Amino acid sequence: MFSFRIVKNQPGTVLAIDAGNTRIKWGVHDGRKWTGTGAVESGNAAQLQESFHGALPAGQAIASNVAGPSVQAAIESACRAASMTVTFIRGEASRLGVTSSYRDPAQLGADRWVALVAAHTARPGHKLVINAGTAMTIDALAADGRFLGGVIVPGPALMRRSLDHGTAALREARGAVVEFPDNTADAIATGAAIAGAGAADRMAQAMAARGTPAGLIILSGGAAREIAPALRLPYEIHENLVLDGLQLIARSA
Repeated sequence: MFSFRIVKNQPGTVLAIDAGNTRIKWGVHDGRKWTGTGAVESGNAAQLQESFHGALPAGQAIASNVAGPSVQAAIESACRAASMTVTFIRGEASRLGVTSSYRDPAQLGADRWVALVAAHTARPGHKLVINAGTAMTIDALAADGRFLGGVIVPGPALMRRSLDHGTAALREARGAVVEFPDNTADAIATGAAIAGAGAADRMAQAMAARGTPAGLIILSGGAAREIAPALRLPYEIHENLVLDGLQLIARSA
């Protein structure tokens, strides 16, 4: 069971924290809307309490962390300084109508699980849930809430860096996603985007083959707008998908 320390003057307010490989995003939700959001670099996790201090108080704190134990310790310290105990979410067998197909549900990344919960609540129908960050996760979610499975591939920035580090002539440079690249920077940017989009197409084909054709992509993450032009299915960008899922889970506990 979850256990939260309640701040008496804001019992319905949730501080949600999404710690990824690159950034730690946070938001304060009052039950209707986000009243404050922000982010710090994961390498500067010690600055987290200073970042969210002005948006408090909150009645409870909840977090997803895929950035390792040192970041978890920094989140715990920041919440403790704000007189809150933070609950860290892990993959579960079921929550809010979503059921996991993972052999060991706890092995599913917390951010993926929370994003699935948020996507199921946000829109009906069969869908792909894509979080495009340092890594890009592409998860298949049936209309009845069954998480069918998913894949993890390098995100666009990681693909570009691999070319920069692994080749003598292909240096990382900012390019555009275009249909027929005619320069090296655009060729690298377009290749990274369509590689991720191709993985999404393959997952969509697999969903259709099993009778659950995806009609929509729920897209989030720092590289969402980079990958979006290469996607074939209709998509919606949800800036705070993991934060949305965290506050929903906090209120269901």
